[in-house]
Amino acid sequence: MNVSWALALRDMRGGLKGLRLLIICLFLGVTGLAGVGSLGQAITAELDARGREILGGDIELRVSQRDATETERAAFAQYGALSRSIRLRAMASRLDAQASVLAELKGVDAGWPLYGRLTLVPGALGKGPAGLDAVVAPALVERLSLRVGDRMKVGEAQLRIVGLIADEPDRVGEGFTLGPSILVSREGLEATGLVQPGSLYTTRYRIRLPGDQDAHALALKLEDRFYDANWEVSDRTNAARGLRRFVDQLGQFLTLVGLTALIVAGIGVGNGVASWLDQRRPAIATLKILGASAQTIFRIYLIQVAIVAGGAVLAGLAMGAAVPAIVGWVAGDALPVAPKFAIFPQPLAISAVYGLLAALLFSLAPLSRAGQISPAAIFRARVEPFGMPHWTVLLPMALAALGIAGLAIGTARQPLLSAGFLGGTVVIFLLLGGIGRLVKRVARALPRPRRPLLRLAIANLHRPAAQTDRLIIALGLGLTLFVMLAVLQTNLANQIERTVPATAPNFFALDVPTDDIGRFRETILAQAPEARINNVPSLRGSVVAVRGIRVTDMKPVPKGAWILNGDRSITYAATLPEGNELLSGQWWPADYAGPPLVSIEEQAAKALDLKPGDAMTFSVLGVEMEARVASIRRVNWETMGFNFGIIFAPGSLEGAPHSYMATIALPDPREAAVNKAVIGGFPSVSLIRVKDVVGQISTIFGQLSTAIRAAASVTLAAGIAVLVGAIAASRRARLYDAVLLKLLGASRRQILLAQAIEYALLALVVAALALAAGTAAGWYVATQIFDLKWATDWPTVFATLAIGAIGTLGIGLIGSLPVLAARPAAALRSL
Repeated sequence: MNVSWALALRDMRGGLKGLRLLIICLFLGVTGLAGVGSLGQAITAELDARGREILGGDIELRVSQRDATETERAAFAQYGALSRSIRLRAMASRLDAQASVLAELKGVDAGWPLYGRLTLVPGALGKGPAGLDAVVAPALVERLSLRVGDRMKVGEAQLRIVGLIADEPDRVGEGFTLGPSILVSREGLEATGLVQPGSLYTTRYRIRLPGDQDAHALALKLEDRFYDANWEVSDRTNAARGLRRFVDQLGQFLTLVGLTALIVAGIGVGNGVASWLDQRRPAIATLKILGASAQTIFRIYLIQVAIVAGGAVLAGLAMGAAVPAIVGWVAGDALPVAPKFAIFPQPLAISAVYGLLAALLFSLAPLSRAGQISPAAIFRARVEPFGMPHWTVLLPMALAALGIAGLAIGTARQPLLSAGFLGGTVVIFLLLGGIGRLVKRVARALPRPRRPLLRLAIANLHRPAAQTDRLIIALGLGLTLFVMLAVLQTNLANQIERTVPATAPNFFALDVPTDDIGRFRETILAQAPEARINNVPSLRGSVVAVRGIRVTDMKPVPKGAWILNGDRSITYAATLPEGNELLSGQWWPADYAGPPLVSIEEQAAKALDLKPGDAMTFSVLGVEMEARVASIRRVNWETMGFNFGIIFAPGSLEGAPHSYMATIALPDPREAAVNKAVIGGFPSVSLIRVKDVVGQISTIFGQLSTAIRAAASVTLAAGIAVLVGAIAASRRARLYDAVLLKLLGASRRQILLAQAIEYALLALVVAALALAAGTAAGWYVATQIFDLKWATDWPTVFATLAIGAIGTLGIGLIGSLPVLAARPAAALRSL
């Protein structure tokens, strides 16, 4: 073993030129995995570090459409310092009513924030909200063309803007918003007159615990105590749960994409090692002549590969560790929290293991083949390829493959998804490999074309040592992934930009007072007589028991029973809503006046095994009521109207404080007039313009697509590296061919054209395979998982394919230029 180490280190003194492909491929693969893992951990660590600030306290209790009772407030206050805030959507407008914008209005008390600090942009006229003074997000003053010191109208109040918000400490913890923030004091919130019985608002109480108490244990205690009163409880250890879940899921998906890149890079590792060993043929044959055994040669070059692979992995880890800092610098403003640079050992260790296992898996076969070369091969280096790998390496290769799969599945939050993704990748891998070998056989079996350049190009696809099958696998996987992403992106974009506007109304109106619903309709019809208005009652309630079993006693809650997750929007209706289909049971008469009945959405009913006649208990504004299931419905969620999982029969909820929601469909030119009339006549109504929501969703999706494409580009880069390595590996053979062709009278143009035809044929094969596989995968994800209508933008998909095909052709031709420059006399002396 010492001899092997000595010979390996001595042999490496000649440089690492032959192993550059191995270094590049491993560097790319490990960088992608380490970068994704480190970025996810950086965001999660920042959420953990700022848990109190993001949540707004050690414990948060929230409830919809009501405030805490005196008893509840006293119970909360006994645990520590208390702060209350109320958040709702509201319309903010100029005093001249020339412009308005939907905003997120939050009223805070003097104790807010318990943690962190409200930061304002320099030039503020005050330190924060007080009286009728408000601070607002910069986007609001931009849309209303206002500035600090101006007044705006919110509800019934005229508020003075005294500052622009630079940092709102608990903003991330409050979830997704449809508009810029407005912060007001309790006095300012009361002056707006927007918090009324039936209004849609959320009340939050934050508690700052004294000392070092266990916030999580106390939160569980409070949740059990106040669950029946519809209070939802969070603590500092799980602040921004939705964001954490999104980061985890996106991180897992990007990790799988990075793992695909590593598999593609593994092909480059195998090619690089094989090409390097081919260059070492004379040294290997010399060692064999001097008595070195196959095992000794195997160990010598395995040591060298291990040293180089270790260096490439370390370089990839260093680059991956820097990704959070790079992303924070480039796109920190687009992220909910800015990731900070830190070393996260877990993702780096996992990425290192991935890289080393991939290097072992793909380098063992060429190393084993090299050990089998006979000494006489030094004289037949151009005609005798390496033999088959020895059977003894099959077990280590299998263990390395199982290690990669086991690590991917074992570290995943959704093991079945990871297993399915890896299984699909392996299937595509084998399919592409089989097609690559089929292409070589077909090229060999084709009749020889009369045109010599075309004949030469086809021959290059199946010549000895041709890497057609490996190139199809590497480039095919990368391009297939890009085609799949293009299919998904265009389907989602078309769904948002075309299908939604075609069926969606112009406005959603929220918090229409019950007593004013008639006047509301008249006001709109006066401005747009052709408007179509659909209004429905709106309340908030929760399911507290099913067939006599309390939800708190259900351990675990049935999967898919989404109607049990806290407060839900509920309504009552005399007739079956449009877009709903009755599956079982009967709909009640329009004039029904009996005991409470409900109709339940299909998927929720299936998860809870509900049938007509079953009893359910609901809590509406803190009052429990029992109702019987009258029917099960299928809901068409694509109607862009108001869809409810729970609908009550008439006579049950009319007496409870509530408001109305409405959809308004009208000609686009009448939007401004209706908007102005509603804002002027109904200060409490929030008018949401659908086009603005669609634009916001499109922006978010565009940012998500950019992140996914950035990760997927690593796969394509690895495929390109494999192509470059294949060109370098075949350089001696191509140089030999070019010299012979020049001696026979061929011009540089003809030689280049022959190679252009070869790479064009390869690009066409890869593009066709990527189109078929990527479209099939994209169709499955879009229609079966996302349940979208098939609406692919084919020009975008074909543009993606064209870029891949042209890139393959261009890189192949650029790699051929050194061969064309070779002079026959000089080349013959070196061959």
